[in-house]
Amino acid sequence: MKNKDIKILLVDDEPDILEIVSYNLINEGYQIETASNGKDAITKANKFLPHLILLDVMMPGMDGIEACEKIREIENLKNVLIAFFTARGEDYSQVAGFDAGADDYITKPVKPKVLVSKVKSLLRRLKNEQKDQQGIVKIGDIIINREEYFVEKNKQKIILPRKEFELLSLLTSKPGKVFKREVILEKVWGNDVIVGGRTIDVHIRKLREKIGDEYFKTVKGVGYKFNS
Repeated sequence: MKNKDIKILLVDDEPDILEIVSYNLINEGYQIETASNGKDAITKANKFLPHLILLDVMMPGMDGIEACEKIREIENLKNVLIAFFTARGEDYSQVAGFDAGADDYITKPVKPKVLVSKVKSLLRRLKNEQKDQQGIVKIGDIIINREEYFVEKNKQKIILPRKEFELLSLLTSKPGKVFKREVILEKVWGNDVIVGGRTIDVHIRKLREKIGDEYFKTVKGVGYKFNS
């Protein structure tokens, strides 16, 4: 997918931020729409059908958290990427944002070049995640064969224990998306198995040792994500 085909909706109640962010992303070739509050964001998202929504948290009327929750209820928008703009130090907003269905967050203030880089990283999953009919996923130099249960990195085959493979498979199903700990436990271990939170940490540590520490990011108080 080329940049000119990617649609991004920017939502912020500060006109200066909308202008600066729009300018930099338009220069990258993206299609841009803007909204200044949560209600307008829902209306425009429903018509524009963006691939990514950059959503401010603190807005008058309907804030970003509520807007995100309502957007996630719309069938045509359930898979849209949503990243929150949060002021530095608003950890509570970040956690609430993930609970509402956000994929990531960007801390304000942010330099234009850093913002563009972050947006490219968020959109990379739309461009680079490739799935074929045999259940093979290719992300960068990593190949995950879900049919034969093996991983290949730089043409070197890596055999993982079943739960490590299932955890890696889950995280790489949506690179860049933060998976909450309770979701990981449900998807990988199931509700019928009682395991402690440390179980996830141990498996992540083992994956870091075998696949590479740089691929796995801990989001404090929330969960983990795979960096493509």
